[in-house]
Amino acid sequence: MEIKKIEQLIQLIKEHNLSEIEIEEDNARVRIRAGSSPEMWSALGIMSAGSMALPKPVETAKAIEAPVEEKKKGTIIRSPMVGTFYRSPGPDKPSYVEAGSEVKKGDALCVIEAMKLMNEIESTVNGKIIAILVENAKPVEFDQPLFEIEPKDVS
Repeated sequence: MEIKKIEQLIQLIKEHNLSEIEIEEDNARVRIRAGSSPEMWSALGIMSAGSMALPKPVETAKAIEAPVEEKKKGTIIRSPMVGTFYRSPGPDKPSYVEAGSEVKKGDALCVIEAMKLMNEIESTVNGKIIAILVENAKPVEFDQPLFEIEPKDVS
């Protein structure tokens, strides 16, 4: 079974909020459980259909997240997907926006790479960038805050 197929299974778990998925194909069997670590996915790997039962995943410690206090004056632009956050369209290109930049609704703010596809994330409001909340080339989760924008009415 190809790694791409396993990545698709992981995406299905996330999209449909499943706790576990198992598939058997061409003398290979894969079981993925939500909440297990990437190391566990590797350990489960591809097993032949005739092999013993799959090992039980080891409980992984959940990361403790500090509460995020969102400022009341700004609009938060959140990630619509899981992927890698990039501030510019390419390594040798300037950033789309900086703190203090004025943006209009529909302006590109960043790119999120997901499964080798580059997805431009656009502003949903007119305003001024107050803060960029993610470092360049870092992974982001679904619904993670990316930008804080101070809205402005444009007549």
